[in-house]
Amino acid sequence: MSDGAVFAKKPELALAQHRFTLLNGTSEQKSAALQKILEGIKADKMIGFYNRLVAEGLLQQDAKLAKELEQASAKELAELDKNIEVAKEEHGDLEQNESSIHRAVFFAQIGEEDKAQAAYEEVLQRSTTTLNQKLDIVFGKLRLALFYSNAKMIQTEVDKAHELIDKGGDWDRRNRLKAIECVWSCSQRQFKKASDLFIECLSTYSSPELMPLSEFVCHGALACAVVMPRADMKKKVIDAPEVVEVSSYIPSVDKLLRSLYDCRYADFFSALAAVETDHLCVSRYLYAHRMFYTREMRIRGYAQLLESYLSLTTKSMADSFGVTQAFIDKDLSRFIAAGRLHCVIDKVGGVVETNRPDTKNAQYQTTIKQGDILLNRIQKLSGIISI
Repeated sequence: MSDGAVFAKKPELALAQHRFTLLNGTSEQKSAALQKILEGIKADKMIGFYNRLVAEGLLQQDAKLAKELEQASAKELAELDKNIEVAKEEHGDLEQNESSIHRAVFFAQIGEEDKAQAAYEEVLQRSTTTLNQKLDIVFGKLRLALFYSNAKMIQTEVDKAHELIDKGGDWDRRNRLKAIECVWSCSQRQFKKASDLFIECLSTYSSPELMPLSEFVCHGALACAVVMPRADMKKKVIDAPEVVEVSSYIPSVDKLLRSLYDCRYADFFSALAAVETDHLCVSRYLYAHRMFYTREMRIRGYAQLLESYLSLTTKSMADSFGVTQAFIDKDLSRFIAAGRLHCVIDKVGGVVETNRPDTKNAQYQTTIKQGDILLNRIQKLSGIISI
């Protein structure tokens, strides 16, 4: 039977991250990323990816390297074609399909996106393709879409994967799909969905071909930090064995979670700045949301502090967060005006007064309104019955 984990390893998603770094990283980061990209291109004979980077101006043209890549990829492709012919002559439909899938994976590996998609689709449409083989193909196409950040195709393939898994997919493939959806949801700013999927598959994470566990925990934990209630965050994330295991690899994320939970707001702001530099600005999944994320986390920190007081001075609040009064005044004013914080600022007295909405009164008004709607429907129904 086909091994989906093997099929899902190409193209290497780390190279897509390195390409992103070449576009957005610091000089030091770009230098390291360039070295990794060249190593990856040579190792996987990535003539298609190499030509794409040259066309984008990210790599300089190297005729000798291009020729070596073309020859190496052509040689391996010929061997794969030979394997397909042998499978047709000596084996059954299962082996023929698997040989064809390997050929499609090779196109994906060398960066020939269109050829890979066409090869995958050809096998997918065969009547002899098994359910597990179809899942391998969909995961391969999904990985290809992730590599090139094709949002429309990613959603299409995720939907196909769900449909096939519901027909009888195994636990491993189901869990891998959750991990992929978690990371992709982060990139779409769907942090609630990402946090739920993260908690579901954290203890059984088995997708190193997607990203190392430390990177997966980083993305999932950051999603949880935005949306998860404080008590749940402590139990499900901060104290989770898998998170503790990799916390030394992501110290700024660990500090962010623990300082927010422990109400150490100056450390929280310091950790948030480090998270932005170390992770948000270098992750191709989170980069577009870095300003949104830091804004939402500041709101969460402010709201958590204000929840404990009816009023407090702006000086006290500024000292708690380790910033100036002018910064606190400006930041709070913006969030109050947008309706994100329930408080007012007394500029004369230098005091922040909370005015949290009366939830009981709101619930009472909602109940009355729903009761009126129900009574109206009953009256209409009784009129229809009497007729």
